[in-house]
Amino acid sequence: MTAELSPVPAELQACASVARRIVVLTGAGMSSESGIPTFRDKVSGLWAHFRPEDLATPEAFARQPAVVWAWYEARRRQVARAQPNAGHHALHELAALPQLEALVIVTQNVDDLHERAGSAEVVHLHGSLFAPRCFDCGHPHTLPADDDARAPELASLPPPRCIRCGGPVRPGVVWFGEALPEAPWRAALARVAVADLVLVVGTSGLVYPAAGLPATARQQGARVAVINPDAQAQAEPGDIVWRTTAARGLPALVAALRAG
Repeated sequence: MTAELSPVPAELQACASVARRIVVLTGAGMSSESGIPTFRDKVSGLWAHFRPEDLATPEAFARQPAVVWAWYEARRRQVARAQPNAGHHALHELAALPQLEALVIVTQNVDDLHERAGSAEVVHLHGSLFAPRCFDCGHPHTLPADDDARAPELASLPPPRCIRCGGPVRPGVVWFGEALPEAPWRAALARVAVADLVLVVGTSGLVYPAAGLPATARQQGARVAVINPDAQAQAEPGDIVWRTTAARGLPALVAALRAG
């Protein structure tokens, strides 16, 4: 069933119609409509008695690598079975509108749903479930081509070993206590600094340093639009606030811009 489109705020349509460079900052709410749970969602089944915060650290991996690897493999396989939602597809369509010079997605999500929807320029601030690397030397690890997303979940699964140094392979995500990778962060700052419009979609605006990107955009004169059904999502005076979901709002925005 196609999600019902939401009426586009006139101010947002007006800003988007004249914008030439748009940055879209996406968070967990962007993918929740594809069935990807957030850290705040109640977990059921095998992992119900684990706190994600206790597994998503370098210390946890050093202490129990097989448990941490198994948990992340369960997450990765769940994402592999999921499909991009209407919001993901709308961002791909938005980038193709002739009035735009550039549209860049800066995501806090560790899934590949933006890319699978066709978006070409995606900056991953928090890494990716599909880019594991060696815990010891950082060498990238290639996932097997015959990987089965339907494989059963296991409570313990020893991680692969690095082909370069033999160390354990870790998930390619940013854990609690780790800094963001420098290259994506610099790319995000550079794009935000020249944006005309920043769309903040499905993120609470509470997780730093990513939450500071809208402030950088405002300082450079860009408009900021917060698209989120959660009334707790952070916004500043002067921002456009649209209380709708990604799958409802973004297709409506594309349709409105096409209609002129």
